[in-house]
Amino acid sequence: MGEERKGGVGEGGERIYTIPLRKVKKAARWKRSNRAIAEIRGFLRRHTKSEEVVLDAAVNEKVWQRGSQKPPSRIRVRVTEEEERVRAELVE
Repeated sequence: MGEERKGGVGEGGERIYTIPLRKVKKAARWKRSNRAIAEIRGFLRRHTKSEEVVLDAAVNEKVWQRGSQKPPSRIRVRVTEEEERVRAELVE
């Protein structure tokens, strides 16, 4: 039968998530911002049930704003679903 997804944002829907990044502080200092990007992608995969996650340039700039050693401890993103992918934009 056809694949049916449960949960997630929904086609054309929009949601705002506050993503906690406290676990990133346990990584080696020089890996923290890279780990934060991976954590954001993982969080959105879990919560939207979508494999393809596209991060906006503003999200990337916010994480890397203070360098590789000091990413923010949380970040708010607006998530929209377009066909098979999920797009995350910075809220502010």
